Amino acid sequence: MTSFISDIAFTPAVKAEQEKRGSREGLRRMEESGRWTNQITSDLATFLAERDSIYLATSTAEGQPYVQHRGGPAGFLKVLDDRRFGFADFKGNKQYISLGNLVENDKIFIFLMDYPNQRRIKLWGRAEVIEDDPALVERLIVPGYKAKAERAIVITVETWDVNCRQHIMPRFTPSQVEAAVTPLKERIATLEARLQLAGIDLESGSP
Repeated sequence: MTSFISDIAFTPAVKAEQEKRGSREGLRRMEESGRWTNQITSDLATFLAERDSIYLATSTAEGQPYVQHRGGPAGFLKVLDDRRFGFADFKGNKQYISLGNLVENDKIFIFLMDYPNQRRIKLWGRAEVIEDDPALVERLIVPGYKAKAERAIVITVETWDVNCRQHIMPRFTPSQVEAAVTPLKERIATLEARLQLAGIDLESGSP
């Protein structure tokens, strides 16, 4: 049987479900097209650089899953080479569930969301927790971000795919809202100034 890089997600059990539910043929063509890759392309690198938030999944050796949110300023995910990217692990709530899981199972899954543009990328990889490399940690820190970096986490990409945009409800950060509203505020201020110069009372609308 031919193997594909997407087999990391499409296990025999998954393929059996796809067959039963009618989607296997289309997904088989996708597998053969070679769309999935383990390379960090320029498009993926740009997408990573724009993110300020990710959902990161690990599991215990027995398979108990855990999902954690990780975030920081846009750019906190930094590409290291064509297979690896990483981030500085900031001081948090001290539960260390993800770190503990990675000690016994280095498999990792990351969901990257772009809510305003209704885009998402799913990424499978292997994670390495690096405690004793201050130069690497320094490389991963975002200048000016006031958070204590305790270690580096480096992910080697095994494969990734652009996921369907269905059902993604657009959400916007305060800075994105401000960027959209600022031109409107400026336009309103300009119009108000013109009205005042024309001697029109802005409250009553009368000269």
